[in-house]
Order: sequence, then structure tokens, then C-alpha cells
Amino acid sequence: MRLVLCSRNPYKLEELRAALPDWSIVPLDADDYPPETGETYYENARAKALHGRRAAPADVWVVGEDSGIELDAFGGEPGVHSARWAAEGRQDLALLERLAGVADRRARMITHAVAISPDGREVDTVGVLDGEIAPEARGTDGFGYDPVFVPEGETRTVAELGDGWKRGHSHRALAAAALRAAICAS
Repeated sequence: MRLVLCSRNPYKLEELRAALPDWSIVPLDADDYPPETGETYYENARAKALHGRRAAPADVWVVGEDSGIELDAFGGEPGVHSARWAAEGRQDLALLERLAGVADRRARMITHAVAISPDGREVDTVGVLDGEIAPEARGTDGFGYDPVFVPEGETRTVAELGDGWKRGHSHRALAAAALRAAICAS
């Protein structure tokens, strides 16, 4: 299977390749990605996929994805704004600062992926990883909120659990598994 990922994020590309090792996955060769102005993960992911469908080779599937973290204590925020609500590279630390003194640390990481086939069929999948926010950042693997997110049933953060764990358990891996099943069934 050949797939074009409509993202400039090398970490997302690496995670998708790890989750789908038998697929050929390349980034979209484009500079003008659409802005993430949707009110939902789906809207942002679909906008990227539609953009990719216009720019990618006609014989490949394209996929756009949007992901974020939602906290119960903040009514689901930062949600679709997860990548932009704090300075890039500091979102996890900003989240810890905002949670100071807050007892409810329940959270979920979400990936919404929308793939479009060469003939225009759309496949829509979601991966959700429930957990909570650690009291401090720990670990060196991963990116984004990985150093502060402890998955349900674990005691270590995603950054401590490492890339091997993420390959089969992360929100992006869960969305990729659903994507594989949906594309193979279509």
C-alpha cells in the first residue's frame, strides 16, 4: 500500500511508518498546507486530506490527520488547539503550569485520520488513548505531550514507555490500525 501523509511533522510521519511498517508512506511534497481552522479534529484532518488529494500523485491514498489532548478539568481543552495554545515545544510544560493545584488530571490523547483513495472514497478513523497528566515531565522519547501523559493502566509517561510502546498503543497507532482495517476492507 502506498500512502501520502499530508503533514510537515516528521514525528507524525515516523509514528505512522512505525504503526504501518509494511506500507510505503511518504510526506506530501507541498509548501502550502491549509490552516487548521476547523472546529473539530475531523474538519482539520479532512482539509489536509483534500489538499493532499489535489497535490499528490493520482494513484496513491492520501491521509490527513489532526490530533490533540483533552483535559476533563478544562472541559476538553486544549483539544483542536493543542499545537497552538502555547509556545511550540513548550506545550507540555505550559499544561503542567496550568494544572498547578488542579486535582482532576484525567485526559485523553486523540488522533483523527481521514484518508482519501485515488477514486475519491473517504475513510475516517479515530484513535483515543485515555490517561492522566503526570505531576512533572518525565522521559525522553516522543514529542508534544508525551512527557506528561500517563496512559490508563500505566505508571510511566508515554515518553518513558518509549517508541516501541507507542508503535502499538498510542492514539496515532490506534487510528492507524483502524485506518488499515478500513482501507483493506474497502
